[in-house]
Amino acid sequence: MQDLEIYIRDLKSGAVSGWLESHLDELKLDDSEVKSVVKGLARYQGELLRIALYPGAFGKRFTSLVIEGERLPWRSDLDCARSAWRAMNTEIRCSPGDWKEGEPVEEEKWWRLDHRGEQQVVWN
Repeated sequence: MQDLEIYIRDLKSGAVSGWLESHLDELKLDDSEVKSVVKGLARYQGELLRIALYPGAFGKRFTSLVIEGERLPWRSDLDCARSAWRAMNTEIRCSPGDWKEGEPVEEEKWWRLDHRGEQQVVWN
């Protein structure tokens, strides 16, 4: 099982499903109102994907999007973030790479994609 995780600032109603429907098949995700955790399903190259939105990540303005499956439409969190940014035109952040659940988090830099371009920043 692989996963992709990005953080979307000021998520607008329907933005995630609007973006993902052009990349995935059989998308079932109701993101019309994301006030609590929203879960959905889709297919990519015939493989089932689990999709989850977690509002209030890293403060109230960001929503975490997690996509899990055997085969994913993007090779990395950064590739996924780039696609999301082009579609949603709002700030997107993601981990720079190889961090795994359970490892210590240091003064880690995150990718920030917005109208200023792509930069590695400390999250605060």
